[in-house]
Amino acid sequence: MKYRELGTTGIKVSEIGMGCEGFLLQTEEGYCRFVDLLEEYGINCIDMYTPDPDFRTNLGKALKRRRERFILQGHLCSCWKNGQYMRSRDLAETKAAFEDQLLRLGTDYLDIGMIHYCDSLSDWEEVKKNGILAYAKELKARGVIRAVGLSSHNPQVGLKAVQEGAIEVLMFSINPCYDLLPANEDVEELWNEKNYEQKLLNMDPERQALYELCQKKGVGITVMKAFGGGDLLNAELSPAKAALTENQCLHYALSRPGAASVMAGARSEDDIRRAAAYEDASDEERDYAPALAAMPKISWSGHCMYCSHCAPCPMGISVAEVTRFLHLAEAQGAGESREAIPETVREHYKVLPHHAGECISCGSCETRCPFSVSIIENMKKAAAIFGY
Repeated sequence: MKYRELGTTGIKVSEIGMGCEGFLLQTEEGYCRFVDLLEEYGINCIDMYTPDPDFRTNLGKALKRRRERFILQGHLCSCWKNGQYMRSRDLAETKAAFEDQLLRLGTDYLDIGMIHYCDSLSDWEEVKKNGILAYAKELKARGVIRAVGLSSHNPQVGLKAVQEGAIEVLMFSINPCYDLLPANEDVEELWNEKNYEQKLLNMDPERQALYELCQKKGVGITVMKAFGGGDLLNAELSPAKAALTENQCLHYALSRPGAASVMAGARSEDDIRRAAAYEDASDEERDYAPALAAMPKISWSGHCMYCSHCAPCPMGISVAEVTRFLHLAEAQGAGESREAIPETVREHYKVLPHHAGECISCGSCETRCPFSVSIIENMKKAAAIFGY
C-alpha cells in the first residue's frame, strides 16, 4: 500500500481508504474481520459519516488495542435522532453527537473532524453563523481532532471554504462523469441522466480550479463517489453509457491535484481485497484514458487528463507533471508574473529531472495523446512561466 500526505496536516493516509456503508451490513464479528483485512492490506483511513450507534459501537470494539494504526475521519453534524440519521446545524446536537461518537468508538480523539454535507453557500454561512466551524476549531485546539474538514459535492462551496482558509481537508465527490457537471446545490443532479443527454465538453472549470486550489493551499482531498455509487462500473447504469473498471475509477480520482485517498466502499471481504488490489494493478489496468476518449457524447478534447499516454519523451520530460505544475501556476496568474507562482509549485517543478525548456518540439508526444492536447504549446508556456 502506498501512502500520501494529507495536504499539510502531517497525516499520512493510504491511497485506498474505506467508506463505512458496507460495515452496516455486518455482525459484530464481521466488523472485526473487516478491520483485520484493512490492517492486512495497509488501508489505514476509515470514513465514518454515519451516526448509527451500532456502527460506532461495533467499530470501536473492532479497533480496540489498535486505534493508533488507523486514521479516523469522523463527521460533525451527523446525528442520530428518532432512530434515524439526521444532518443537523444545531450546535448542541452537534456537540452531543460528537461526544457520543468518541464514547462509542472508545477513543479520546479523531484524526479528521469533518463538517458534514455542506452543498450550498447559504448552508456554509449557517455553519459559520451557528458556531459549528468555531466548535471544530476549538476541538482542534484542544487536540480532540487533528484536522478540520468539510464534506461537499458542490465545487463552489469547496472553493469558498478553501479560499477562506477555514479547512485543512475536503471530502469531495470525484469521478469522470461528475467532473463534467457545473456546480449545483442539489446533489441529485450529479446522477440525473438528463444532465448527460447533451454533448458534454471537458471538465467543469470550477472543479478543476477547486482541485488546483487545494493542492496550492495544502488542503488534502479525501475522495467519495469515485465509482458513482457503482453506476460507472456498469455500461447500462453509467451516465456516460460506457463502463469503467474499479482500477480506472480509482486511478482517475488519485490523479487529480490534491487527492490523497479514495474512500472505496466495501460490502464484503472480497470488495476490500479488490480495492486493495489497485496497488498491484498494472499501468494498463489503471489506464483510464482510452475509456474516457471513447465515451459517447463526451469529449475531453484539448484537456490534459494527466494520463501520461504522451510518454516516453526522448528528452526524459515528464509531460504530465510539467503540465500539472503549469496549470497550478496559471491558476494563480503566473502567466503575467513569475512572482505569482506559488512557492510549493515552483520548488516541485525545480526538482523534476527534466524541464519544459528541454523540449525539442519533436511532436512524438502529441501523436500519442488520446485527447489532442497541444503539448508542444504547453511546454513553451511552462518554459516561459518557470524560466527553464
